[in-house]
Parts: sequence; C-alpha cells; structure tokens
Amino acid sequence: MFKLEKNLKKANIPRTIRFTETLFEQLNQIASDNDVSFNLLVLQCCQYALDHYEDDSSKENSDK
Repeated sequence: MFKLEKNLKKANIPRTIRFTETLFEQLNQIASDNDVSFNLLVLQCCQYALDHYEDDSSKENSDK
C-alpha cells in the first residue's frame, strides 16, 4: 500500500517532465488533500515504483 511520508529531503536536481492533463489533476488533488507539495508526491510515487519494480529478466530467472 502506498503511504505518503514527508521525509524526502535534498531533492535538488531540477528536471522537466510532462504530464497528461488527467494525471496532473489527479496528482495535484492528492497532494492538496494530503497537505504535501506536488514535487514531494511525485518523488514518493517514483520511489514506490522503484521499490516494487521487477524487471522481466529477474522474473524469468525466478520462474526456473
């Protein structure tokens, strides 16, 4: 389960990213509802995705 935390600090590498309008609105609403910045929410979403990432090659090896 994804749980918001407010402890990602030193996020100081600027990047440009483009969102679809719908995705932006959903993320913006979640950030607002949880009193966190949009940037913090996106960082946490990325961290969650990486923590739960399984690449296809490691999955294939575990199936053997």
